[in-house]
Amino acid sequence: MSGYLAIAGQWLTQSAEWIAATVIAVGLLQSLLYLIQLYLAARALAAEPPNPRSSLLWRRYAEAAPPITLMAPAYNEALTIVESVRSLLALQYPSFEVLVVNDGSKDETLQVLIDAFELERVHRSYHLTAPCKPIRGVYAAANQPRLVVVDKENGGKADALNAALNLSRSPIVCSMDADSLLEPDALLRAVRPFVEDPDRVIAVGGTIRIANGCEVRSGRVTKVGLPRNIWALLQTIEYLRAFLMARLAWSRVGALLVISGAFGLFRRQAALEVGGYSLGTVGEDMELVVKLHRHFRETRRPYRIDYVAEPVCWTEAPEDLAVLGRQRARWHRGALETFVKHKDMLFNPRYGRVGALGFGHILLVDVLGPVVEILGYLLIPTLWAAGILSIDYLWALMAVTFGFGIAVSAGALALEEVELRRFPTARSLLILLGAAIIENFGYRQINNLWRLRGTWQFLRKSESWGVMTRKGFAKR
Repeated sequence: MSGYLAIAGQWLTQSAEWIAATVIAVGLLQSLLYLIQLYLAARALAAEPPNPRSSLLWRRYAEAAPPITLMAPAYNEALTIVESVRSLLALQYPSFEVLVVNDGSKDETLQVLIDAFELERVHRSYHLTAPCKPIRGVYAAANQPRLVVVDKENGGKADALNAALNLSRSPIVCSMDADSLLEPDALLRAVRPFVEDPDRVIAVGGTIRIANGCEVRSGRVTKVGLPRNIWALLQTIEYLRAFLMARLAWSRVGALLVISGAFGLFRRQAALEVGGYSLGTVGEDMELVVKLHRHFRETRRPYRIDYVAEPVCWTEAPEDLAVLGRQRARWHRGALETFVKHKDMLFNPRYGRVGALGFGHILLVDVLGPVVEILGYLLIPTLWAAGILSIDYLWALMAVTFGFGIAVSAGALALEEVELRRFPTARSLLILLGAAIIENFGYRQINNLWRLRGTWQFLRKSESWGVMTRKGFAKR
C-alpha cells in the first residue's frame, strides 16, 4: 500500500511541477514579448523623433494632404454633441468634412444639431456598399459647408460607421467617437504616412490618451493633468503601454492588428473593398484591420498599416469599477471574436508576420494568458503551502508577474518622458511611476478576472455592450 501511495505522491509532485513550469513559461514568453515591443518602440521613436511644431508640419504636408471625412457616430449625445462638433470643425487641416451620424437617438440629438447649426434637409447621392440600417435624412447648412448630419435608424456603432462610409466623398476617412477630443493638429500628423507613401498605406492609427484630470475648454485639452481617481490613473499607465509601446512596435514589424475606434484613419476604398465594418460584433475596429490584412495578403497587393505616436485623441476613462469591468470584458470578447473568426490565419505562412506574430500574440496573451495567469495565482501558492512544490516556483511566479510587469510599465513611462514629454511636472512622473508599481498588486489580477468574464460571454455568444456611463470632461 505504501508503494502505491509513494507512486501517487510522486505523480502528484511531477504534475504540480509541470503545471507550475507551464504557467511560468507562458508568463516568461509574455514578458519577453513585452520587452521586445519596448525595444522596437524605442528604436522607432529614436529613428523618427516627434515633431512638435505644427507650423512646420503644415508647410511640409498641407499642400499634398488628401481630403478627410471625420465619421462621428452619435447616440443620445444631446448634452455634448454641439460642443463636440464645434471642436471638430475647428481642427487645423486643409480639407475635411465632419459627418455626424445620428444613430437613432432617443433624445434630442438631431434637433439640437439642427437648431445650433441651422441645418436643412438636403439630397446627397450615395451607394449602399457597406451594410447599414435605412437612412432617414441628410442635413447640411449653407453657413457651415464642412458639416453633414445623417439621421438613420438605430443599428449600433459599426452600422453607423458604415453609413458614414457610404456617404463620404473623401479618399480618407477618420473613425472616431462623437465625444472624442482631437488635438488641433492631430489630422495633419496622422495623415503623414498617406502623404509619404500614398500607394501602399491603407490605414493609420493614432495615440489615445486619458482626459480625466485634464483641463478642457471649448472642446480642447488646455492643460494636461493626472486623474485623481485611482482607476483612471491606473488606466493611464495601461494606455501608455498599449499605444506608445505595443502598437508602435507591431506597426514597425507589419503586424498591427488593432487601430482604436476612437481615432483611426482608413483609405475609404480599401475599407469598402472588405465590406466596411462587420455587424454583430463588439470588436468592429479590430475586425476591420484584420479584414484589411487578409484581403491585401490574399490579393498579393503591397500595403502598409501604420501607427503614428504623435497625433493625440483624448477620451474619458471609466472611473467606476463596475463600468470599467464591463468595458474590459467587452474588449476581450471582441478580440476573441476576431481571433476565432480568422483563426485560419494563425501561423499560416500565407499571411506572413500577421499570422505568425500578430495572431500568435493574441493566442498567447488573450486566449491563453488570462486562464494560465489566474491558474498560477491559485495553484502555485496552494501547492507550495501544501508542501508539494518548492518555494523556487513561488519566487519565479512573483518575478514574472511583478518584476517584469513593473519593468515594462516603467519602460513605457520612460519612453513617454524622453520622446513625447506630455506630462509637465516631475511630480506627475513620480505619481505615474508609483501607479506602474501598484497596478501589479491587485489591479492586474482584477483585470484578468474581467478578461475571464469576457471569455465566458464570448462562449455564451453574448452581444451586449452593457451600460457605459460617463461623467463628462471637466471644464475650466
